[in-house]
Amino acid sequence: MAADDWWAQAVDQFGLDDYIEPAAVDPASPVAAGVAKKGKRKLRVGVEWLIIGVFALAAALLMRAFVVQQFAVDGESMMGTLHSGDRVIVNKLSYRLHDPRHGDVVVLKDDKASLEVRDLIKRVVALPGETIEYRECQLFVDGERVDESYLDPSLVRPGHCGDSQALVKVEAGRVFVMGDNRNASLDSRAAAIGQIPFGHLIGRAFVVVWPFSDWSWL
Repeated sequence: MAADDWWAQAVDQFGLDDYIEPAAVDPASPVAAGVAKKGKRKLRVGVEWLIIGVFALAAALLMRAFVVQQFAVDGESMMGTLHSGDRVIVNKLSYRLHDPRHGDVVVLKDDKASLEVRDLIKRVVALPGETIEYRECQLFVDGERVDESYLDPSLVRPGHCGDSQALVKVEAGRVFVMGDNRNASLDSRAAAIGQIPFGHLIGRAFVVVWPFSDWSWL
């Protein structure tokens, strides 16, 4: 039997033509149209989610750069108000809208690059043009004793007040900052820190968000 005849007989007997040459789907048929439509819909949904993801990431980065940012407290200089490991939210728009104010808890850059840490968190105690003095655990601004109710009395007591500050005038465009734990704070009293230019204030910390047990407004 010739090879061609043998193959023709096998095709007739076993229906091999169904496997060798399946019928093509008519592109104009409802089935083909449905498949194409479903594929386009999946592609459109995928593109939509990609666009949403890009915009969400961009919005988050812009928020972090210009509006609010989370910072972790490291150290004991703000004990009584903040603990090491606390996480605070900082409003980075605050000092674009108004000048610093007495009592603000601020995150600031180490403008003299003299410390190992990049950012510090302290409290504003004196503003430009004011005179400040700190002696015997008492803070004086323009000759008036300041009632610092935010301090923990157990941390500010004779012999545990940290360095004194001789009478000095705060320069224009700068603030004088101190930590709430005066005996363990490197702040404007030290030459390594000094008075802080407005431009080095990253923003105002306004709430503790973590851990929940420390949650509070600042």
